[in-house]
Amino acid sequence: MPPDALPPESAAATAAATTSQATARATSPDAPANPQKLRTGLDRVWHAAGYSLAGLRAGWGETAFRQEALAACILVPAAFWLGRNWVEVALLAGSVLGVMIVELLNTAVEAAIDRIGPEWHPLSKRAKDMGSAAVLLSLLLAAGTWAGALYQRFL
Repeated sequence: MPPDALPPESAAATAAATTSQATARATSPDAPANPQKLRTGLDRVWHAAGYSLAGLRAGWGETAFRQEALAACILVPAAFWLGRNWVEVALLAGSVLGVMIVELLNTAVEAAIDRIGPEWHPLSKRAKDMGSAAVLLSLLLAAGTWAGALYQRFL
């Protein structure tokens, strides 16, 4: 019998039992600190996709990520034109997407450091500098990949 077909007192009892079971699972010593970890299957995938989209929206708030995303809108289609086979296309497009991935990770590191506190600390500076260096290296890799492909194609 569906839950909405139950009398109100039975529906309330069923809801209370379900809530107490969930609470027991969440408060047991083996339960993870994050109740989201209890999700499984497609429910977990669905919620993970939502968190990923929220991360992309948060990244869009960063000027550098927006610039890289707009460049990707031009460079990824250009990779299909410039690449002579699927490997070249994958390297060209992958290098552009790699820059965006590293930028998101750098932004995450910066947000985590900023959450700790606004005061200056040498370890905070070091973490932010390393994130920035990772972005620089990914940009150099992408530029080198594209320069090599352009050289091979036109010279």
